[in-house]
Amino acid sequence: MKYFYSSFIITIIGLFIAFYLGGIHAVFICSLLSVLEISLSFDNAVVNAKVLDNMDKKWRTRFIYWGIPIAVFGMRFVFPIAIVCIASKMGFFETLYIAMYNPSEYHQALEKNINQIYVFGGAFLLMVFLDFFFDSSREEKWLTWIESNPIINTIMNISNISVLFSCIIGVALLLLTKDFMIGVVYFCALVVYLLLSSISSIMGEDGIRNGLAGFLYLEVLDASFSFDGVIGAFALSSNIFIIMIGLGIGAMFVRSLTIYLVEKKALQEYIYLEHGAHYAIFALAIIMLLKIFIEVSEVITGLIGIGFIGIAFICSKMKNHKDKKPKI
Repeated sequence: MKYFYSSFIITIIGLFIAFYLGGIHAVFICSLLSVLEISLSFDNAVVNAKVLDNMDKKWRTRFIYWGIPIAVFGMRFVFPIAIVCIASKMGFFETLYIAMYNPSEYHQALEKNINQIYVFGGAFLLMVFLDFFFDSSREEKWLTWIESNPIINTIMNISNISVLFSCIIGVALLLLTKDFMIGVVYFCALVVYLLLSSISSIMGEDGIRNGLAGFLYLEVLDASFSFDGVIGAFALSSNIFIIMIGLGIGAMFVRSLTIYLVEKKALQEYIYLEHGAHYAIFALAIIMLLKIFIEVSEVITGLIGIGFIGIAFICSKMKNHKDKKPKI
């Protein structure tokens, strides 16, 4: 419980501010937004824990403490404003003024660029999943009929197979949408991912899990997860401060959960949690790309993510019970 003390303190402070801004209705909206953020980012906590578990202690501490203001203020407040600012070619403070005093106009401007936001997040998360799925050095398999069948085993021998798959999907997306900017944003996301991976290679075999490269990787990963929550939040409120508070509370609990998983070595005990989280990431990536064409409720997205992790947890428990069972 001690891992969540800071989250409860932030929650109390946040809800007091929300009450001051909009009364009991604002408190209710903030509570819903925090639940939305936690449900959408539960798999993020598991993946973060996996990376942090192998990260240098100094950078692990920096991610926890520096990452909170970046996640809360940067991604849930500054980022949406910056997106509208760049797309609408307005100044940052002009965009901020519109967001504060004319939220409907701000929301419309954000909606105009929503597809590019979803494409960037979807492409980055897709690469996260594919690199995990096609990792030939990964010994533990969960869904062996998918992860270890003859076709997949053959495909794994192809060099840079995850990049190839991502490029094929990107070209298909470009042909379907016939939107040049969709293609630009998609392949920019791949470049960002590959750039971080290249930096990790320069730093050493486990570079992505250490130092600045690991920190940047986790921040971009967190940003990709936050897109869905930030956009979905406007369905509940157009007040950017209420949105920041609600999503910030959720982000704080996700960080606390990450710390808990690392300190308790939960991923070592429940070995399929990492698998479940990556399958949830794959589902989220596909949903974000599908949102270019159709509406998909954030409730469905959250339930799919929690479902994968829940099933992975149960399978881990069953395997642990089976391994402890004395052999006759």
